[in-house]
Amino acid sequence: MTSDNPSVFLLMVNGQIEAADFPEYDDLYCKYCFVYGHDWAPTSGLEEGISQITSKGRGSRSLVWNFPLDISFKSTNPFGWPQIVVSVYGPDTFGNDVVRGYGAIHIPFTPGKHTKTIPMFVPESTSRLQKFTSWLMGRRPEFTDPKVVAQGDGREVTRVRSQGFVTIQFNIVTKDMKKLGYETTSEHSTATGLTKTSQKL
Repeated sequence: MTSDNPSVFLLMVNGQIEAADFPEYDDLYCKYCFVYGHDWAPTSGLEEGISQITSKGRGSRSLVWNFPLDISFKSTNPFGWPQIVVSVYGPDTFGNDVVRGYGAIHIPFTPGKHTKTIPMFVPESTSRLQKFTSWLMGRRPEFTDPKVVAQGDGREVTRVRSQGFVTIQFNIVTKDMKKLGYETTSEHSTATGLTKTSQKL
């Protein structure tokens, strides 16, 4: 492989999980992981992480983490473009750690600085009895694998409730996408932010 005729393109991501807005809760921490397609492979950085516990400042509604993100990927095509999955946890009335929100978003397609807000949600019990039992035992409904949040399978039968927001700041750099025939465009002009251009053979 030569630099003039690359067989893969690179996506470099850094930034931070800045803050969250959960009006009803305090003393929260978050976990993150990346979900991506079969043609993608991480080349450096961390695929998952867990933040510190943060509390609201006096007179503030925001929970500030400023937790760093840094990862690079390589791929041969954009299918399966990486997503970041964020899970937020905190103590319940009895001091047990319970999930306070799940959310996922695609990594921005276009190079540059981006700030994204992720709406969060939590699974709900299917009956009042289950809801009361889970509250009493301190075991709220949660996903065994948070990565399912980034997938569509089975989501239509999952009962959820919206709860809170998380803000993430991304700095995106791509390399060799144009040489492979892909041109990044404004995210507002196309659904994916990517267009396939004719390749010179």
